[in-house]
Amino acid sequence: MVWIPGGRFQMGSDHHYPEEAPVHRVDVDGFYIDSHPVTNRQFRRFVEETGHVTFAEIPPNPADYPNALPEMLYAGSLVFSKPRHAVETRDWSQWWRFVKGADWRHPYGRAKAKSALPDHPVVHITLSDALAYAQWAGKELPTEAEWEFAARGGLDGAEFAWGDELTPGGRHMANTWQGQFPHENLVADGYQGTSPVNAFPPNGYGVYDMIGNVWEWTTDWFTEKHEADAGKPCCIPRNPRGGAEETSYDHCQPEVRIPRRVLKGGSHLCAPNYCRRYRPAARHAQPVDSSSNHIGFRCISRIG
Repeated sequence: MVWIPGGRFQMGSDHHYPEEAPVHRVDVDGFYIDSHPVTNRQFRRFVEETGHVTFAEIPPNPADYPNALPEMLYAGSLVFSKPRHAVETRDWSQWWRFVKGADWRHPYGRAKAKSALPDHPVVHITLSDALAYAQWAGKELPTEAEWEFAARGGLDGAEFAWGDELTPGGRHMANTWQGQFPHENLVADGYQGTSPVNAFPPNGYGVYDMIGNVWEWTTDWFTEKHEADAGKPCCIPRNPRGGAEETSYDHCQPEVRIPRRVLKGGSHLCAPNYCRRYRPAARHAQPVDSSSNHIGFRCISRIG
């Protein structure tokens, strides 16, 4: 783990997606953070010692999904499937498939020969899986503020974790998407899917993969926007823990009562033409019971 000294920083952004605004000052205490996302090698040890079965490996309870067809209630997870041609980017069903047998051991489903690579980040992880691992490891999941502070690497206000240019000097600093998402992947950074957790340079704190590769869980309930800046130094929040569960539900789908937490960091599927969330300020709402082949996590420790 890497020590993050803590301090005051400008959280959020006023220049991209509305949920990132407004920029506001936050104080966080020092903490330790995993130097990279939890890998398949690490997660395998956890499973072997505890017998943990991930959410993606458990068939859904029909009572929880009353409108689902019985033949669709099988264990699995979402897997990205690249279309053969350009598609409407407002329709994510054009590239996401719920694949039977897709789980952390089989990132693309049991029908695919490609199995989980030891030094790549573990994927197909729900919030409950991440919390179970953290408890076993004697650690915790980070808050959104802690995660963002660590991701910035000491560059307060910078666009990216390494500065203000996406590819300084033409160098790729994280595993993201090059080309027109979702049908054209130029693989200019060398990786079509996930990459080893130390494949790209660490940030200023010596932490790897805070940006790109896989999204990472935090403990904060999702809110549609940040709180306004406190204005006075005396009132700047210290170690904020996010909003309330009730605020996290998707107001566009009021019939779906599944709370959502904040994901951070973007993934290898984030592209300039679709998802510019390969930045420390970026955030995404994720239902707590949903997993995919680009969602993982890392842990922290607040014990010095």
